[in-house]
Amino acid sequence: PSGTWLLYLPCSWSIGLAAEPGCLPDWHMLSLFGVGAVLMRGAGCTINDMWDRDYDKKVARTASRPLAAGDISTFQSFVFLGGQLSLALCVLLCLNYYSIVLGAASLSLVVTYPLMKRITYWPQLVLGLTFNWGALLGWSAIKGSCEWSVCLPLYLAGVMWTLVYDTIYAHQDKRDDIIIGVKSTALQFKEDTKQWLSGFSLAMLLSLCVVGMNCNQTFPYYSAVAAIGVHLAHQIYTLDIDKPDDCWKKFASNRTVGVLLFIGIVLGNL
Repeated sequence: PSGTWLLYLPCSWSIGLAAEPGCLPDWHMLSLFGVGAVLMRGAGCTINDMWDRDYDKKVARTASRPLAAGDISTFQSFVFLGGQLSLALCVLLCLNYYSIVLGAASLSLVVTYPLMKRITYWPQLVLGLTFNWGALLGWSAIKGSCEWSVCLPLYLAGVMWTLVYDTIYAHQDKRDDIIIGVKSTALQFKEDTKQWLSGFSLAMLLSLCVVGMNCNQTFPYYSAVAAIGVHLAHQIYTLDIDKPDDCWKKFASNRTVGVLLFIGIVLGNL
């Protein structure tokens, strides 16, 4: 559920920002993207588990996943993935042509992201590029194309946010990752993690301020950005990177960050 929220919320930000001044976001589009987020997050998990089934067997937290545990076959997972992507395509075809092409373009990221942990210590960056595609797609679904002065800084803010929460998430598995040879920003940053997370958070907040200025946002929006800054500061300050339970708790709390921004966008727009 946490991952689905983290995929959906950048879509909701973009849809909210694209609403006309004084109006609520398009609830039909929010619902459509909600269904799409459930399907695509699920498809991403299926693809990830297919790529990683041999790795997952060696990690305590993931050893019980269906493919790793041998509960289902690779063929069955292909059939299931086909069903997920077919339903997701039905959602995508409800959008305008620009958005259909833009949405389809993200599939290459969805498929290749799970490979990145074998290649680079920055798979979290690729996840950020993948998970925040909705920051572009939500606006284009409403407006018919992207307004890059708004969409790009919003996308950048989302990528920086993903680097924060997924680096925290990766600290849960760092001992197993070292043993099996998987890379992550958690292993790259080590004891400097909090400094890096602080930098990513600052970049996120600055990008959100640029979004607000380019959208003529109002006081509630900037209040929400300030609240997000406080939340992130507390999250980073109290984080214990050597306690998996604490890392999970901090990771899951990022849903609050996304919801705060959405509320700020809606109230600011009104």
